[in-house]
Amino acid sequence: MEQKRVVVTGLGILCPVGNSSDEAWQNAANGVSGAVHMPAFEELGLKVTFGCPVKNYDPESHLTRRDLRRTDPVTQFAHYVTGQALADAHLEVTDDISPDIGCLLGSGIGGFQTLVDGVLKYMEKGHAGVSPLLLPMMLPDSPSGKVAIDFNLRGPNMAIATACATGNNSIGEATEMIRRGAAKAMVAGSTEASLIHLTVASLSNMGAISRRNDDPPGASRPFAGDRDGFVVGEGAGALIIEELEYAKARGARIYAEITGYGSTCDAFHVTAPLENGEGAQAAMRYALRNAGLDITDIDYINAHGTSTELNDSSETRAIKGVFGDHAYNIPISSTKSVMGHLMGSAGSVEAVLSIKAIEQQFIPPTINLNTPDPACDLNYTPNVGVQAKINHVMSNSFGFGGHNAVLIFSKYED
Repeated sequence: MEQKRVVVTGLGILCPVGNSSDEAWQNAANGVSGAVHMPAFEELGLKVTFGCPVKNYDPESHLTRRDLRRTDPVTQFAHYVTGQALADAHLEVTDDISPDIGCLLGSGIGGFQTLVDGVLKYMEKGHAGVSPLLLPMMLPDSPSGKVAIDFNLRGPNMAIATACATGNNSIGEATEMIRRGAAKAMVAGSTEASLIHLTVASLSNMGAISRRNDDPPGASRPFAGDRDGFVVGEGAGALIIEELEYAKARGARIYAEITGYGSTCDAFHVTAPLENGEGAQAAMRYALRNAGLDITDIDYINAHGTSTELNDSSETRAIKGVFGDHAYNIPISSTKSVMGHLMGSAGSVEAVLSIKAIEQQFIPPTINLNTPDPACDLNYTPNVGVQAKINHVMSNSFGFGGHNAVLIFSKYED
């Protein structure tokens, strides 16, 4: 049986460099960093005093004050991007189509702020101080549940948690649901709101994040020889994806087609990737096979590119392992250089930017790439973006736990 085609008809994004797809794209394409000094971290005596927060975001613009008291920021972010994506797709979910519209919004960590606040209140006041809403507010599936309630989504609904691969897995699995006929359309993406002191302290003690407190905008430098770790960010991304014939029947604008998806596990280490990138290679090969594409068809790779020593070198080896000598011909970049690492929401935000790259026929840069690393010797589009013909984009996401998820977005051809 011929595989159903799945297309993207709506984009929603909230990230350190923009609160709409156009704003985020302009800043990413122009290499504008979203990293800033965070005085609260300094006041708490943290070793790392900067990050990549969302900016100029007002949750009261889309939620009531009662809702805000009952939801963690991770859910608020997801709610914002879902409303944006549905509006962008001009998809009104009426009761008659509601059972055919599903939602798959993941989170790597869930409602972490709520959990931390709850623990502090318990330590201060005992059991009487703990909110009865603590558990539902912190659960990783709370974003998808709240979104379904408010936007009338009665189709398949679930949440995926695969650390930094969450966004890609969420979009990929939602695509598979449509392909097998479980839904006509899906809200697909991920959300993360854990840019708080406890997260930064843990990652700092792990040695995973940059300590360039004197230069936040220059701290995230994927593939550079002088990189010293990633920058913690927050945000959310959502796509409206639809079965092609359903989208065409309602006259939807189509941004791109999701042609490939691959998912594997290193089964090696909780935090470190396989040095040879074997698991990542397998995910990329699966995605290419799923899309029916050859290695020479990929015009741009949006790399995972975290700015850590192990990730960047292993991803480089993985790309070489899959593409061989042709790897040197493919433009690559890491948009984490401008927005930091959004952890569970990284893949979905990068999916939006990958689709914009197809729309704009432009490859955003990897900023702060001034010092070459001999182990990372591919074309990472250093510092300045370039115009290019882009028909197929591969977007990589690799997470703690050895999770690997790869998506391929293609220019839509009727």
